[in-house]
Amino acid sequence: MAGTTVVDGGLVQAAFLAALESVGIRGDDPGNPGRLQYVTDTMGQSKIVVFRHLLGNEHTAQDALAGFEHAIQGEIAAGRVQALPGAVDALAALRAAGVKVCLTTGFTGDTQQRIIDQLGWNELIDLALAPGPGVRGRPYPDLVLAAVMAMEIDDVRSVAVVGDTANDLLSGHRAGAGIVAGVLTGAHDAATLAAAPHTHVLASVADLPAAVAAHNAAPGGSHAPDPD
Repeated sequence: MAGTTVVDGGLVQAAFLAALESVGIRGDDPGNPGRLQYVTDTMGQSKIVVFRHLLGNEHTAQDALAGFEHAIQGEIAAGRVQALPGAVDALAALRAAGVKVCLTTGFTGDTQQRIIDQLGWNELIDLALAPGPGVRGRPYPDLVLAAVMAMEIDDVRSVAVVGDTANDLLSGHRAGAGIVAGVLTGAHDAATLAAAPHTHVLASVADLPAAVAAHNAAPGGSHAPDPD
């Protein structure tokens, strides 16, 4: 969601720094630039997986995740979480075209739902999924495949996956999605997205409805749900 349909604006990295402070790692710790680079490189992955790698201890990682979620939820409560330009229109256009929409995230399910509630998106989507027991986060294909099963999609090739990170694209590719689209509104730049498996690199999610329509109009094309 962050960087694809929701403005990031450094929000995720700031929340990571707050999380590290919550477990005793100061903001001026000399190791933080390296930690933040790892956070950027792994954007799109489940946040608990990132904290486990950075901190090497399950208890500390869980405490850091709680600190991260607290920081993000504070931004939500303050009304500072906003939709990216064109995101609402894109979601509405997809739904109007008969495309089922699933929002996926590396946040916890609770934080994901708070964002959806804050933005008033419950009527714009069909499903929201987050990593949890039995469903691994990106770059694994689990979130995409869980959406396929939950929404009773007949063929995974009729799925479109869109995201702002290489991990999003790898997840969609591993799941076998027919459209695997990167967007240039988030964590990873055009070169990073282009180096990952993909079918499209789009300026933003606003361009997705047209990409889906073109795909559907091509020989063998079909409608696609949108785990993003």
